Parts: sequence; structure tokens; C-alpha cells
Amino acid sequence: MKKDYIGFGFNPKEGENHFYVVIPADEKESVSVYERFHWDTEGDQKIENSDILKLQLSRQKWAKVSISMQNEFNNRLKADHKPKSRFTKGGNAVNKMFGKEMMVLLWAIETNEIRGIPVAIRNWLGLRPEERWWLYTMTNASTGDKDDHRGWRIALKYALCENPVDESKQMSFEDYIGDKIDG
Repeated sequence: MKKDYIGFGFNPKEGENHFYVVIPADEKESVSVYERFHWDTEGDQKIENSDILKLQLSRQKWAKVSISMQNEFNNRLKADHKPKSRFTKGGNAVNKMFGKEMMVLLWAIETNEIRGIPVAIRNWLGLRPEERWWLYTMTNASTGDKDDHRGWRIALKYALCENPVDESKQMSFEDYIGDKIDG
């Protein structure tokens, strides 16, 4: 049922693993993203020692990416006939698969200059969900801690932020295969 969903596609009845985005009321404070393995059905969601802080991001950077992520997730929720959501001040539950995709983009921009964010968003949107999940798995396995800015985290930054897409030269996979077969 639609009422069982919280935030972006999270249903605690399907499993309690999720991501939790905390947006403080104070505009000067950073946004924090946690991976969590429990959901308190009785009250407020309090951050506990078992919650894993994955990232803290400036409000300025969050403002540049949050709408794009929100739109991407809501389009897919709508297609699955699930309720849409939006990021609001306070705690925001995010389905674990969306959370993995979100982390790929956030890790890519966390140490990058703000001017590179539009390129990162465009490149992130160009990836399929399965590709984002794989990138999350590889990155999280080796450099998934909050301040672990090396290895795969650096690779995400370069892949998404410093790899501009020239849309006029983009070719679909089907076009590429067709060219190879025909030519």
C-alpha cells in the first residue's frame, strides 16, 4: 500500500536497510547522509552508534544536486506506482537502492568545485541504475567511510565531474552496434 512508503521509496516492512538524509534547519550546517539498518516505528528517528555516517556535504552543494536526484527518483517511483517525495528539512528516508545511487553522485562532488556539479549531474543521469549500484558497491567496499577521499572516491570525482559529455556527439548503443554491423 502507498501509505507504507516513507520518503523516497522506503518501506520498513520490506527491509529496514535504508539511507537517511538529515537536512538541518540551520542553513549554515552541512547535510549528513547515513546508512541505517533499523527503523523505529514507535517514534522519532534518532541517529544511533550503529548508523554509518557516509558523508557530510555543504548546503551549497546539496542545493545544486538535490532537485536533480529528487526528480530522478520521483520519475521512477511514479513509474512503479509508488508515492513521490521531496527532500525537506529534518530526516529524509531513502530506499537503499536509491541511496546507493545518491551516494555515487554525492561522493563525486564532495571535494569538487561547485562549477563541476552540472557536468556531474549530467553524467550521473546518463548512467543506468545498475551502473550506479555497481559503482557504489566498488567505492563503498574500499573507500566508503566519511573522510576516505582516495581510490574509488577520486575515480568517481574524475569520471563524473571532469568528463564533460558532448551531447551532440553521443551515440546510443543501438546506433553504435548498427554502425558496426552495417559498415
